[in-house]
Amino acid sequence: MTVHIFEKKEALALAAALQAAEVIRRIVARKGHARIVVATGNSQVAMMEKLVTLPEIPWGAVEAFHLDEYVGLPATHPAAFRLWIRTRFEDKVQPRVVHYINGDATDLDAELRRYSDLLAAGPLDLAFIGIGENGHIAFNDPPVADFLDPKRIKKVPLDEVCRLQQVGEGHFANLEAVPTEAVSFTCPQLMAAETLICSVPDFRKAVAVRDSLEGPLTTACPGSLLRVHSGATLYLDAESASLLSPVWATRP
Repeated sequence: MTVHIFEKKEALALAAALQAAEVIRRIVARKGHARIVVATGNSQVAMMEKLVTLPEIPWGAVEAFHLDEYVGLPATHPAAFRLWIRTRFEDKVQPRVVHYINGDATDLDAELRRYSDLLAAGPLDLAFIGIGENGHIAFNDPPVADFLDPKRIKKVPLDEVCRLQQVGEGHFANLEAVPTEAVSFTCPQLMAAETLICSVPDFRKAVAVRDSLEGPLTTACPGSLLRVHSGATLYLDAESASLLSPVWATRP
């Protein structure tokens, strides 16, 4: 994995967006279309704001997938990731199609099968991702993360640290309002993407970043799995990188 450290969040966001634009252009030129995965949350806001303004990205040839969603939350809820993607991404660039996870589906098992079939229809070219305060990637929290999971997507319980993060980021008024379950890409499905662009700003992520880069490869810190992906690039700011050993500041 390549690691880039920037002084400010804005520089991190622009660098990640520029890489994403280059990857999408290259993949579409080579294959005629691209399949990408859109992540949400506060860590992705600045990057997405930059990406949707960049020129000459062939969005009409892009098929987009939705990384994770709360169980039981309607698509119109202010914290719904479907709403985040629609307003911050789809409405801005009009990709060819966005495949949403319907976390409030009446038959959730059928919805998981439907979405798994969509993922199985072809390789993923690019996935955006963050790292949670507890080290989660997508909604694979430490208690449920499985690096050898046979599934592509599944329903998972959310641990309290993850749910408190959602409150701290301002998405819910209190812990009781945060759903206790979500639908998420599994770790292997995420790692199957050819390119991973991981944007992780802010000091509140510093422990998770340190554990992901310097700790053991373990589901106790799911973000550690990113280290073994040769197509992954981790974008940090000075705050999120503040607990790393000095050697990281000189790495390419």
